[in-house]
Amino acid sequence: MALLPPEWRKQVDRAEKKEFVASLHEVFSNTSVVVVAHYSGLSVSEMTALRRRMRDAGGALKVAKNRLAKLALEGTEMGHMADLMRGPTVLAYSDDPVTAPKVAVDFARTNQKLVIIGGAMGPTPLDAEGVKSLATLPSLDELRAKLVGMIQTPGTRVAQVLQAPAGQVARVLNAYAEKGEAA
Repeated sequence: MALLPPEWRKQVDRAEKKEFVASLHEVFSNTSVVVVAHYSGLSVSEMTALRRRMRDAGGALKVAKNRLAKLALEGTEMGHMADLMRGPTVLAYSDDPVTAPKVAVDFARTNQKLVIIGGAMGPTPLDAEGVKSLATLPSLDELRAKLVGMIQTPGTRVAQVLQAPAGQVARVLNAYAEKGEAA
């Protein structure tokens, strides 16, 4: 890009910015939760570790210029987050409403340089405490596993209940039989 004349570089920069705003607008329109945090002082390796954790959990992380993020927020149900766009801002987001908050809060516990500012879950604004409380909830996968366990449990309990009376009758008959032999 250094070989391009200055007027062409401006056109390329504008095109890149428009593309970035469009992709970020799609994120704000289609994801269920966005966490806004400040990352001042994070090293490249720490930021890479955070990105990796977020990606492994099913979320994503973007560093965004505040002006561009505010443009991307326009026309979305998360537009109220524009007030949070101050300072060195990083956006964590995921389709699962618990994934991004959980990873961001866990990382912030071990690294004081990541400060959770707030976020949004659809049209609902979240402050830092709201994000932290959302992080304590079980994920969709954990809820599904609990639901399957609850569905399976009544079947096993019914089988145990049905087997118990037969076992008790057999023990009573066995006790009478042993009592008769002893006499």
